[in-house]
Amino acid sequence: MAEATQSRNPIAREPHKANGIIPQDWQSYTQEEHDRWSRLYARQEKLLPGRACDAFLEAKANLQLPRHCIPDFEELSDRLSRLTGWRIAPVAGLVPDDVFFDCLANRRFPAAAFIRTEQELDYLSEPDVFHDVFGHVPLLADPTYAQFLEAYGRGGRRAMQRGQLQNLARLYWYTVEFGLMRSPVGLRIFGAGILSSPGEAVFSLQDSSPNRIGFDLFRVMRTKYIISDFQQSYFVIDSFRQLLDDCYQDFGAIYDRLRGQTEIEPHELLAEDRVVTIGDMRYFKFKHQ
Repeated sequence: MAEATQSRNPIAREPHKANGIIPQDWQSYTQEEHDRWSRLYARQEKLLPGRACDAFLEAKANLQLPRHCIPDFEELSDRLSRLTGWRIAPVAGLVPDDVFFDCLANRRFPAAAFIRTEQELDYLSEPDVFHDVFGHVPLLADPTYAQFLEAYGRGGRRAMQRGQLQNLARLYWYTVEFGLMRSPVGLRIFGAGILSSPGEAVFSLQDSSPNRIGFDLFRVMRTKYIISDFQQSYFVIDSFRQLLDDCYQDFGAIYDRLRGQTEIEPHELLAEDRVVTIGDMRYFKFKHQ
């Protein structure tokens, strides 16, 4: 959601359309890049059963997401479009906010066409094709989630006009990127930032450090977040239907209320929070010793 910093990926330095959308040029990927995708895929495939929400695992199978090569966006888009009408738009890197919102509002997901380097296998500072396609795209096959993300895109321009984009960005961060969901057998992951990360897939569910808090739209929009490390708090939804119902409304009154509110630090708990687990912040305290 933020403006792109100087990118280290080679595609971002090539000429492209003014809106950031480019041809994927699938034939240009090297065997080493396909192999990197395959190893990233295999690593997450071992970790996610029992941790990822059922909707993600089922959608990944239904979309026939390839294990051994970077997906061809056109082929994957054709399968996805038959399910929910969404398609994948290849981009060079992070795109301007107005382009991002326009894509979502028109059921196009902007996905990076480059893959991380070998040196960045465990962590990179900007989304690549593995994060975007493995982490984000499968859930676009879920009709309710797909409707939520379209509605989010439609709300983007209004947030920009009101100067309250940071509040809307927090909703995206704590749901689309780092959201957790209740299930009959415990908490499960649906946020792409967790689904594509081996460390956070374990940390978000099993570590004693973070808070896990029942989702509340107003609360989420007040809460700052951490960009370069695990989250100090995760928000837990009951279902995609709850997420859609809570967010499928005019945010005008919420934005008005937010103007008079202080921001909440990522680690803070409020008296009115519906707390699932209270974090001991052990991981974060140790890092700063």
